[in-house]
Amino acid sequence: MPGAAQRPEGPAAAHARPGAEQAPGTPVQPGAGSHVPRLGGVPGASVPGPGVPPHPAPGPGTASHRAPDSRPVVDRGLAAAVRGPRRGEPFAARAARAVRRTVSSSAAREVAEATRVAEALQQPVTTGRQIAVTSIRGGAGKTTVAALLATTYAHYRQDPVLLVEADPALGSLPLRLGAETLRWTAGDVAGIVEPQMSLLDVTGYLVQLPDNAWLLPGSQGQIGAMLDTTTYGRVMVTLRRYFGVTVVDCETLPAEVARVALSASQARVLTTPATLEGITSTYAVLQWMQGLPRHVIAGTVVVLTELVPHTGLDVAEAATKLESTGASVRVLPYDRHLAAGGTIRTDLLARPTRQAATRIAADVFQLSQQRH
Repeated sequence: MPGAAQRPEGPAAAHARPGAEQAPGTPVQPGAGSHVPRLGGVPGASVPGPGVPPHPAPGPGTASHRAPDSRPVVDRGLAAAVRGPRRGEPFAARAARAVRRTVSSSAAREVAEATRVAEALQQPVTTGRQIAVTSIRGGAGKTTVAALLATTYAHYRQDPVLLVEADPALGSLPLRLGAETLRWTAGDVAGIVEPQMSLLDVTGYLVQLPDNAWLLPGSQGQIGAMLDTTTYGRVMVTLRRYFGVTVVDCETLPAEVARVALSASQARVLTTPATLEGITSTYAVLQWMQGLPRHVIAGTVVVLTELVPHTGLDVAEAATKLESTGASVRVLPYDRHLAAGGTIRTDLLARPTRQAATRIAADVFQLSQQRH
């Protein structure tokens, strides 16, 4: 895998003149040569390690900004200790599913459902949709869900997709996405980007990912990185107009940036482990959200993440209780590949995991369309 990506060409260069705003009511247009999604496909292919542009052409007023040095996402010594990735489910489970699909009539239903979900994910937008992903506690699968959502949008949609890491305290989003090196962070970009820049200028400061997706890291993996609400607001206001969908990996609640991101988003995802402790704390948060304007909880999807094969929890019963607050609830099943950590390769995910991630992405996107 190359250590440094070249300056983006086709998708970015094909956009409108620098600083041109999308006219109200006009769908966000994809870049020329951008990936055309496959109906009924699975979200994304394997995510190779992208690099960072070595010397992006500075935009207006950036002459005084010194380019930071690139830093590796994972130390080479630590990377050597990592074993090869595992498939999300054992061979026996995959073989049994293939047999069941052969002797049953479920295949046609699966194709119909995949087509429906793909059509929902490909709906045009007139203004960029912002989706915030957060949790009540660490270890709830927040970053994993954010990465799966953005990968799914990038696979199905033709307009550019942006991932923003608003969790700068040693966040793991770049690692989960397979980035090898990082240079520009949200704090750096906040002082550089200006409204008159073109998409080509802007993407020079981002990490390029497959399928016309881009990443803005929150830090370079160093302790002490800060992202305040002013910096976050400046970055989001400037960048969101360039991208059809922006997924924000927030800090855990009640961090201030996370609360700002939730209030400014058209849809919200609240991840929680499928444990008694997880659903108890999440239920308390949802009760608090009931006191906010109605659209907040109505535009929230709770994702119950199964972190172990057998949770010891009646997931259906827990979902019913959480849904009584007005939020939607979806389940992301246990997956050996996700549980192992490291770079997410969607080709290694278990089939139920891919299907669940795609449906969750479609549900969240449809909710975001209801809020302008």
